[in-house]
Amino acid sequence: MARVLVADPIADSARVKIVEAGFEVVVRDKENDGPLTEQIKGFDCIIVRSATKVTREVFEAADNLKLVVRAGVGLDNVDLEAAKDHGVKVLNTPEAPTVSVAEMVFALMFALARRITQADNLMKREEWAKKKLKGVELWQKTLGIIGFGRIGYEVGKRAKVLGMKVLAYDVVDIDKLCKDIGAKRVEFDELLKRSDFVTIHVPLLPQTRALISSEQFKMMKDGAFLINTARGGVVDEKALLEALDAGLIAGAALDVFESEPPTDWAIARHPKIIATPHLSSSTVEAQVRVGELTAQKVIDELT
Repeated sequence: MARVLVADPIADSARVKIVEAGFEVVVRDKENDGPLTEQIKGFDCIIVRSATKVTREVFEAADNLKLVVRAGVGLDNVDLEAAKDHGVKVLNTPEAPTVSVAEMVFALMFALARRITQADNLMKREEWAKKKLKGVELWQKTLGIIGFGRIGYEVGKRAKVLGMKVLAYDVVDIDKLCKDIGAKRVEFDELLKRSDFVTIHVPLLPQTRALISSEQFKMMKDGAFLINTARGGVVDEKALLEALDAGLIAGAALDVFESEPPTDWAIARHPKIIATPHLSSSTVEAQVRVGELTAQKVIDELT
């Protein structure tokens, strides 16, 4: 019987599905189960989300590991080189939270454009600040999408419905995807210079770390807004604070951070930043899909 270690929470229905398929499932108790390097022994598969780090040391300690399934999108918490060295297959479920993340982008975009969080905070302080909180429309504004994969494409589709102009950038061929929804493919620098809103949808890789930093903020339009629901390290947080203080851009909305939770809360406290605690995929529907896909991938690979 194959043994599966669930290191981070997944939907109960997913665990039941794996058990019903004939596997032994153990749910890790991080407080009492000791180091993962010790617990991993004897398991054929480990399921993680973003919290658990599957390091080279974990792969070296494992004696029967065949499969790592990341319930979610990013794989930056899994040492992929070590997995390859040890012959362990790594899968994720990038298709599951696509709609939830795309919708979160617009929740943040509307909040930035209409200054909703500021208005709410002032109302809770019993301040009627109607004349101080003039916003902008999304209609006929230009949205620049950095990374035109599943999520970027879904964001673009929704932007077109709202009457926005869509610019897209990616390192791979996206010509057909752009044509499908009426987006225009442009180079990275052009996107930054022309966009009223910039949204990021790329993985955190060595080549994307600090992709948006001081030089990029200087290129952006006056009054532009930045939205990041991808990975925190893609945006240089120190450079972002400097850009906001210098008035280079109007504001930013961050759902992801270089450290989670942040070690320096200045980024979340800044009055021109809307900060949320990595909520983009945290919907009932997305979590059900994540669980179902995770369970199915475990069953398919280990059966």
